[in-house]
This record gives sequence, C-alpha cells and structure tokens, in this order.
Amino acid sequence: MNASSIQNVSAHDIVAQLKKKDLTIATAESLTAGMLSSTLADVPGASAVLQGGVVAYNNGIKHRLLGVSADTLAARGAVDAETAKQMAKGARDRFRADVGISTTGVAGPEPSEGKAVGIVFIALSTAEQSTARLLRFEGNRDQIRRAAVAASLRLVGEWLAQDN
Repeated sequence: MNASSIQNVSAHDIVAQLKKKDLTIATAESLTAGMLSSTLADVPGASAVLQGGVVAYNNGIKHRLLGVSADTLAARGAVDAETAKQMAKGARDRFRADVGISTTGVAGPEPSEGKAVGIVFIALSTAEQSTARLLRFEGNRDQIRRAAVAASLRLVGEWLAQDN
C-alpha cells in the first residue's frame, strides 16, 4: 500500500467526537515518536481529551513505562501485533484514559528485527477490547510515519463510529 493512499480522518473530527462522547485518549508511540500525540494536540481544545503519551523507541521503555511483557519483547520483538496491543493498553492504563492507541514498526531506511521497511502495527485498547492491525506501506521514512499516524486516526474513528 502506498503511504499516501490511507483515507484521511481529521484529528479535528477525532477530538470533537471524543469530546462529544466525554472520552479520553492516550498514546504509546515507537515508530511515530510523538507525531500522533502532536497531531491530536494541534487541535484547539485537545487538552479536554488527550491525557498524554509515551514515546517508547527503546524496548526497555516499552517494558518499564508501558508494561509490555519482557517475554513478549524477547520472543516477538518490538514490531509485532501483541507488542502493539500491550503498548496501547499500557498507555490507557498509565494515563487512565478511555482509549489507548499505539504505533510500532519499521520506517527505515534499513530493516529492523528481521522486519522489512514499511511493516507497521497499530493497536487500540479499551476496557472492552484490544485490536491490532498489520499494515504495509511503501515510501520514505517520513511517508511511512505519516501514514501510520493517519491509519491510527482512522482506527480511532472506526472505533468511535461503533457507537461507543
């Protein structure tokens, strides 16, 4: 999938929907290094819904701050669906948010942990569910990271549309 082919969901819309439903959000970011929380924070009034976020490039940080299992990291690595789910849950738990969203993957320029450039996992965690998606993007580092942010916003938008 080309990094620019992700259907855009506006951060403004996400913030407005979260506000309307009196819900909060927190982020756990590896691949995007704060770009997702920054995108949300760019929206005026985001402070009503954005609890905070963790940039966890390092696996030790994923484990210590987000509660990702050391066994999961050792067996599966950072670029994995289960790791992404645990990151999202960790953000939700640590910030006492209604929803946690996470990003992890390989933006390049080189493969990492045996995973190709463009492999991305995003995950969403709520008290009721945890879901992760594997995405494959083409493009340069910036395009892959921006595509991951757009996909994350879309995932939150889909969850909000489920009448939460």
